[in-house]
Amino acid sequence: MDNNQQVNFLEDQEQFYENNEYEQTMGRQFESVVVIKDEKGEVQKKYTLTIQIIKANYQKPYLGGLKNKKSGALLHHAFAQTDQYRREHKEKNHRDTQTHFESTKSTIMMREFGTQMEKEDLFIDLRNDRTFEPKLYFTSEMWEERREEAALFIQRLIRGWFARRRTNALRQKKQQLQNEQLEKEEDFRRQEEVRHKKEIERRTNPRTKEDFQILYEELELWRTTEIARIKSSAMSEEEKRAALKQVLNKETDLLQTIDRLKIIANQKNKDEKINKFLKSISDPKKWLRKSDGRFTEVHTLYTTRARELMDIYNGLKQRKLSLDERLDILVNTKWTVKEWDCNLTREIVDLIDREADMLNRGRPEPSLEGLRQRLQNLFLQFIETPEFNPEAARFQKIPYEILKSTS
Repeated sequence: MDNNQQVNFLEDQEQFYENNEYEQTMGRQFESVVVIKDEKGEVQKKYTLTIQIIKANYQKPYLGGLKNKKSGALLHHAFAQTDQYRREHKEKNHRDTQTHFESTKSTIMMREFGTQMEKEDLFIDLRNDRTFEPKLYFTSEMWEERREEAALFIQRLIRGWFARRRTNALRQKKQQLQNEQLEKEEDFRRQEEVRHKKEIERRTNPRTKEDFQILYEELELWRTTEIARIKSSAMSEEEKRAALKQVLNKETDLLQTIDRLKIIANQKNKDEKINKFLKSISDPKKWLRKSDGRFTEVHTLYTTRARELMDIYNGLKQRKLSLDERLDILVNTKWTVKEWDCNLTREIVDLIDREADMLNRGRPEPSLEGLRQRLQNLFLQFIETPEFNPEAARFQKIPYEILKSTS
């Protein structure tokens, strides 16, 4: 339709409202004629429209509108003239809808701010006021230069910080390597010192076959070196023979010293072996507990018996005791072996009586050394016999029954 055309919709509606037929025609259909006229008022076309009025199921709100001053027609708001439909809001599961929240907070300022001008009846305290002056004006080029300078300053500081951090890391790594090197050197020095002391101990107090083999090899090396030195020297034949004789005498003395060390080493090894045997037979039985991984120790009758015999043997080994202490040990030993009657026990009792008689006569201890050593060896045989000490049967390589049958 052109702007010059006019549509006569409102006339029929005004007449419809004025005749008060709105309520009667709710939900019905009626026909309306639309007349289109030109500028001269002549009728060009007529349209017959079928209009259906649907009864609303709610009270339309009054939201204002427009009133025609010429015709007096009241035009309601478009929202009230059209039916409303419910919009479907789809459920959104976006993260923002789940985590977003709003919070409204209020605060009370410590001091109210405002602007008050001074006048005749009003005095304003200006002691806490501050005067601000504008700074120097700078252009955009100057601002860019300042930004560039600030960026360079930040970069310089950051690079310096990275350099210092890397330097500190390298310094710490170097110090750590130096400490590790010092620890390795100290550990190597300690090991060398221990090894040197061990080698000295092996030569001064040899205990094993390998230790004596080292002594013999060093002695042979010394002898060959001395003989070669004497033979290659410019001495006369008589002087060479005298020097070789001295080497032979010194070699003989060294061999005798090695033999004495062998005797001492054999005695020490024997004592250690005996002590280890006595400790093994007197140790309590052990069972491993699965609950806590610890051992349960239990003394049996056999281990208790072995411990008593070990204490008696250690008492017989002691020297520099008083007369009463030695006699107490001898009496205890005598009553222990008299529980059995055999050649071994009778010989032990005889030796105990002889030593007690000599002690009562005041014989010196050096004269009793052989007797005491013999008594000590016989009592050790008594301990090693399973018939007198059942715990010793576990440490015999040949069963006691076979030894007893062959004896």
